[in-house]
Amino acid sequence: MGMTAVKVKIMPSSIESNLEDIKKQIPGKLEKAKNISIEEQEIAFGLKAIMLTFAWPEEQDTDIIENSLAEIENVSSVEILDYRRAFG
Repeated sequence: MGMTAVKVKIMPSSIESNLEDIKKQIPGKLEKAKNISIEEQEIAFGLKAIMLTFAWPEEQDTDIIENSLAEIENVSSVEILDYRRAFG
């Protein structure tokens, strides 16, 4: 069973969305993920995206990631930006 490195972009529904509330819910939605790194990225006009990087079991479907994170309140969209096999 291998692991993959996944990078995900989460867009809040508005500039007023509380990013801290969204970030607190992420670990509970990705129970199989390991080494979750959470960062904020400036998009435009005060809007920020949440960027996640984590290890994910290769045999697990990526739809679980997108669907679980999309359930978080005030999340507009979830996009997997990168998915690759991790070595090491």
